[in-house]
Amino acid sequence: MSSKQAEEELPPRPAYPIPDFGPTGKLEPYYGSYETGVPIAIDLGRSTTRFGLVKESDPNNVFPTLISRFKDRRVNKMVTLVGNEMFLDTISKSNIRSAFDGPMINNWDVIEKVLDYGFLHSGVSSQGRVDNPVVMNEVLATPLQQRAGMMELLFEGFEIPKVAFGTDCLFSYYQNGGSTGLVIGTGHDATHVIPVVDQKPVLSIAKRIDWGGRQATNYLMDFIGLKYPYFPTRITPFQMEKIKQDYCYVSKDYGTEVSNYLSLDNLEKNDIVLEAPFTEIIKHQKTEEELQIEAERKRDQIKKLHEQARERRLEKLVQKEADFTYYTNLKDRMKSMNKREQIDILRTEGFDDEADMNKYIGNLEKSLKKARNEDIGENTSDEPPSFPLIDVPDEQLTEEQIKEKRKQRLMKANHDARIRAKQEKELAQKEAEAAAEKDRKRRETDLSGWIAERREKLEKLTQNVKERKRLKEELTDRKSRAAQNRMKNIASLADEDRGSGRRKKAGNVTIDNDPNDTFGANDDDWAVYRDIARGEDDDAEEEEQQEILKIEEELLEFDPDFTVEDTLQRQYDWRNSLIHRFLRGPRNFDPEDQHQQHQIHINVERIRIPEIMFQPSIAGVDQAGIVELSEDTLLRRLPGETGFSGDDSNEMMKDVFVTGGQSLFQNFQERLETDLRAVLPVGSLLKVRRAQDPLLDAWRGMAKWSVSEHSKNSYISRQEYAEYGAEYMKENNMGWVKL
Repeated sequence: MSSKQAEEELPPRPAYPIPDFGPTGKLEPYYGSYETGVPIAIDLGRSTTRFGLVKESDPNNVFPTLISRFKDRRVNKMVTLVGNEMFLDTISKSNIRSAFDGPMINNWDVIEKVLDYGFLHSGVSSQGRVDNPVVMNEVLATPLQQRAGMMELLFEGFEIPKVAFGTDCLFSYYQNGGSTGLVIGTGHDATHVIPVVDQKPVLSIAKRIDWGGRQATNYLMDFIGLKYPYFPTRITPFQMEKIKQDYCYVSKDYGTEVSNYLSLDNLEKNDIVLEAPFTEIIKHQKTEEELQIEAERKRDQIKKLHEQARERRLEKLVQKEADFTYYTNLKDRMKSMNKREQIDILRTEGFDDEADMNKYIGNLEKSLKKARNEDIGENTSDEPPSFPLIDVPDEQLTEEQIKEKRKQRLMKANHDARIRAKQEKELAQKEAEAAAEKDRKRRETDLSGWIAERREKLEKLTQNVKERKRLKEELTDRKSRAAQNRMKNIASLADEDRGSGRRKKAGNVTIDNDPNDTFGANDDDWAVYRDIARGEDDDAEEEEQQEILKIEEELLEFDPDFTVEDTLQRQYDWRNSLIHRFLRGPRNFDPEDQHQQHQIHINVERIRIPEIMFQPSIAGVDQAGIVELSEDTLLRRLPGETGFSGDDSNEMMKDVFVTGGQSLFQNFQERLETDLRAVLPVGSLLKVRRAQDPLLDAWRGMAKWSVSEHSKNSYISRQEYAEYGAEYMKENNMGWVKL
């Protein structure tokens, strides 16, 4: 069974739609059980905000931390949409903006709109005043300017009675009953490794990796952009985020898996095909009569093209024969000339030296033999054609007869060319038969030597083909050496000092009478065009291809060690192309298929993106991964801190807690545990666990903490803010400390 037949028998690969924005028409609900004085927990994330009164088990409202502000021309007013309501209108989608620049807030107006939107949907009914305490998350080690801006907005903008801050990953750890352990929070903008001892975070040795969900999405977006630079549809960051969440996973053994990921068998299982929406162009189904008329028209066009091509070949053949005769006679005349006269003749004809002229004549003779061996339309009539007007002087002919005489002269030249071509073909056929008989005897007497010669010749021809292909690819790159050399040849046309002085002798007479433009005064100028044109010899390339096919057929028949896999065509087969498998997966690509034109393949990216948390150097981040930071914290930094010992490290190993959006990657927990066991002492009681809900447990931890004994002395009241200013703060065990 051939590989093509095997591919046809495989079932079609499923193509999944590239996810779009959330469901349209979804309005954020309004909470109906609002109570004054009940704390409101706000998980103000860089991608998603979770809002709600702490008496509930889950946040009342979950929406993107984005707004869209645009002018609605239908009512001639500015419109501001927040959260999921941005996706109700196509105009609002193109005006989405965030309040964050990395992990920091750079647009407080957006934050004010987001908080106002959240308070409104939480049921706050007082005009511009929120009579509820607020518990809010913040980035670990938030700068004073950011914290002061948030406190000013809450106390002065919304007049809240009191506020407390904390870190989301520590709130999540609190919600999951943690006491002593190593907290790994994989956030939207960074990943934190925080040791916690007796519910108190040791922030002096906490570490941050500048890699989070946002960077992973941007990296995947850049990766896909480089992979498919001419993809017809723009993929938005929202869509790329969904692709990352749905199809990426953590490899349990990255080195082994990535080395085999692009094999055909593995791609059949793990390559994901995503298709962008498009309007399919349905071709008109023609009737049988229309198809017949079109086929007849094509046959007439092909016949006409063949006639035109034959006439062009005849004209070229006549011209080449005239040139060959001229240069051959010129070469014979030069034998009787002295050296100075020969040099003048060569320069006049545009040759560098005699070797250049001999090379040109040789190529011309080779081209003539090839043209004569082709089918140039031999005259099958038994009677030779007559050309009565050729020998009649023009003075004795009318204008119509002169035109007919020119036509007969061309017809006679064509007839003579056919005769010579026929003779050349018969001679070439006899020579080919003699060479074939000699080759057959050679093969029968010394098969191993014959095979070695054929393989050596095939190797040389194959290298020529590869070198020509490489040269063509380099010429498409203007920075390559081949392209630069070609440009130098072209630029030499404008060099006024080029040549050996004949231009000066010719004077400054040019076609446009420009004294500064002396190009063409010397015949050597036009030789540059011939040098450039010789860079690509289509005739030689076609001959090499035919010769390669002939040798391969012979080796397939007589060499038992030569298989189809060794042929040049199979070497360029898409199955053997790593680039094809990377771009188009384990199937052939049809550029005419509209569906395949709008498809992208996700393969190596599925494991490469999550792997960056373990190896940040993959993305050019000069930092250690989470395993290395965890090992350093457990074995070196924590025991070296004052007041801590190795017992604290051992207790911490028993509870390695992971939370955050990136911990949802498949195999994340198993990979982290495997890698930590490899670096920790033998026999360590290691336990890695993930938050019950890595996305919502931070908000639930805020709600739980806000009504506990731990929070009573952690709130800052509006009176304290007014008295002490924004610099005043109260430390707590949720990461709000002075640094």
